[in-house]
Amino acid sequence: MATYVLVHGSYQGGWIWKDVARRLRAAGHDVYAPSLDGCGERKGTVRPGITTETQADEVAQLLFYEDLRDVVLVGTSSGGMVVCRVAELMRDRIQRLAFVDALALLPGEKIRDIVTRSTAQASGLTAGPSREDAANRLFADLDPAMREWALERYTQHPIGIYNEPVKLDSFWEQQWPGTLVVWCRRAQNPGEAHQRRTAERLGAKWAELDTGHYPMLSTPEELTCLLLAG
Repeated sequence: MATYVLVHGSYQGGWIWKDVARRLRAAGHDVYAPSLDGCGERKGTVRPGITTETQADEVAQLLFYEDLRDVVLVGTSSGGMVVCRVAELMRDRIQRLAFVDALALLPGEKIRDIVTRSTAQASGLTAGPSREDAANRLFADLDPAMREWALERYTQHPIGIYNEPVKLDSFWEQQWPGTLVVWCRRAQNPGEAHQRRTAERLGAKWAELDTGHYPMLSTPEELTCLLLAG
């Protein structure tokens, strides 16, 4: 039995992992899929000062207070940035890492160095595409029922993760055996080149899914199989 900690990305919450989490639990594993500060059902907690580092500290505290060890730490989209920071903070509790169409930035890089979206909107403390853009672009490859389900839960993301550069002390200098990088071929961002960079720098196993940026919604069975295989 393993312990999976699933870290969501921008505009999401722990809800996005629902189908994958159910499958992992059915296979006998413990699963945690927290919603990060200011996201999902915690959108009411949004405030100045939420960054990749503060969200990573939340997950690190989860590992500590729940006494989680031998963790399979999984990140998608901007959640990949959180995973990198959590991994270096809690090195002795991590079994392996998985990046699912995820951003894994180098120290000093910002999301906007990698991802550009002309339709992104900012509203003070949060930023993200409009609901219309989310329907027509982000969730375009989902079947209608799943698209509507996701849209009902879509929230803009705390703006600090876009404005502040990533701060990592030692992640890229360490060895992370068993790392998996999953590239979603139909996703516009972060793109194959970014995924390849992550895989090459970490010596990771490479996998591809013929789907968009949200495989946990569009192909949960295939994604679960990849996570279980390691």
